[in-house]
Amino acid sequence: MPKLRTVAVVAGAALLARRAMRRRIQASPLWPMPALEEPVSGRPRSRALRLLVAEREEVAEGVVRLRLEGRDLPRWEPGAHLDLVLPSGLVRQYSLCGDPADDSAYTVATRLVPDGRGGSREVHEQVREGMELEVRGPRNRFALVEAPSYVFVAGGIGITPVLPMLRALPDGAEWRLLYCGRDRDSMPFVAEVEKLGGDRVTVVAGVPDLDAALTEVPGDAAVYCCGPEGLMAAVEERFPNVHLERFTPRALGGDAFEVELRRSGRTLSVPAGSTVLAAVRAELPNTAYSCEQGFCGTCQQRVLEGEVDHRDELLTDAERADSMLICVSRARSERIVLDM
Repeated sequence: MPKLRTVAVVAGAALLARRAMRRRIQASPLWPMPALEEPVSGRPRSRALRLLVAEREEVAEGVVRLRLEGRDLPRWEPGAHLDLVLPSGLVRQYSLCGDPADDSAYTVATRLVPDGRGGSREVHEQVREGMELEVRGPRNRFALVEAPSYVFVAGGIGITPVLPMLRALPDGAEWRLLYCGRDRDSMPFVAEVEKLGGDRVTVVAGVPDLDAALTEVPGDAAVYCCGPEGLMAAVEERFPNVHLERFTPRALGGDAFEVELRRSGRTLSVPAGSTVLAAVRAELPNTAYSCEQGFCGTCQQRVLEGEVDHRDELLTDAERADSMLICVSRARSERIVLDM
């Protein structure tokens, strides 16, 4: 009998606790809480590594090459890039331009942009040999596909993802490269690509004549381009199926729209010249973000309703079906609903 009494007391206490919790939940301003899955934001898309800056070399005017050494590093294919976490915490993306077979080091190069957002200046002024840097990746959204022939167009520092591709092409492959820049002194690896390709490489100091340089391109050729936005836009106009590599966000543009944060029960306005991230952080300042350029994936959020204008350079088609990067992407509809 005492055992039955104990069981009854415990069961009664549990029932009272459940009722008390139900009353607290119902009194909450967010009641009823939507039955949603966990949000996807703030998750690193790849594990972080701490690598040693073993070499730092100026390989062209305003261009610094870094060799980052470690052990048993994840393998990569031509076209891949790294997220580099700078000493200040800024995250920037740089193409790998070394040897994919070398699992002891990653090599990247960056051009100084004096009026940029500060990342390149920090690399040039603060990163030194002997330091350790955190990196994430590698990731590849610019992979080299199999094709009967290839045409590469690189502008300035845009040669970095193209260089490993040229080295990886099989003997006898048909390819050509148009490499342009302000002047030869500012063009990294120019001597190497000329030696590698011979008369298949055209180097232009100044603005190239694309119509003259890109004549008689076979219809089944794979066209790759990396460089300033103006160059990529001009190549894309001529070759709509071109493979592009961007490291700056697309222009904001677009109309104003509303964002409903379903979990928080708030509706926000996003002006035409601003971002979803800015509007959300004004209300939820602890919202995770990092690069603000649509590359790292930290600010990825699940979309519950509405049509998205995806402007990122990271998400797959499957991921875009139900999520967005709120630092750059916008709404095509007048309203979208996020799982926040």
